[in-house]
Amino acid sequence: MKTKKNLYESLLFLMGEHPFEEIKVSEICEKAMTNRSTFYAHFEDKYALLSSLIMDLKTGLTEELLKNEEITNSKEYYLKCLYLLFEHIEHNKEVYSPLIVNNRNSIAMDMIYDTLLEDITKRMNLEGHDKKRKIPADFVTHFYLGAIFQIGMKWIQSKNYYSKEEVLSYLEHLIPNDLS
Repeated sequence: MKTKKNLYESLLFLMGEHPFEEIKVSEICEKAMTNRSTFYAHFEDKYALLSSLIMDLKTGLTEELLKNEEITNSKEYYLKCLYLLFEHIEHNKEVYSPLIVNNRNSIAMDMIYDTLLEDITKRMNLEGHDKKRKIPADFVTHFYLGAIFQIGMKWIQSKNYYSKEEVLSYLEHLIPNDLS
């Protein structure tokens, strides 16, 4: 665990200064004060290291989103979903900043999108398929997920130009009360 943590931290430090593609395994090892053989005992290459880091983030975000299961109103759910995403990002800003702001890493962005999609889809399936629904559930899911995701990415990339509270306040006005 200690080696993995040191390698993560070294990769993130280097990504704060250079694009991921320019970073060499030898630089990661040097920064982590770890032998290359130790690195290769844990990871196949720098892509496997990045993938492992992303999977750890996904696990954390998935756990964070579990806090949103008590809410029954769709509008509250989407607002809480974005709030929990922001909280997760704030608690892991030393990770997300080099990944998304400095490197525009699509793997990290895909992970966030997929994790949110899984959570929203699971919620929509729990609510069942209401025949009274004017719009299919999967259409509503992708529509609001796209909005939440884009607002979240804008918030990360703009280095918090808008506060979390401001963004949630704006969305409070934009998301209708009845999503059926």
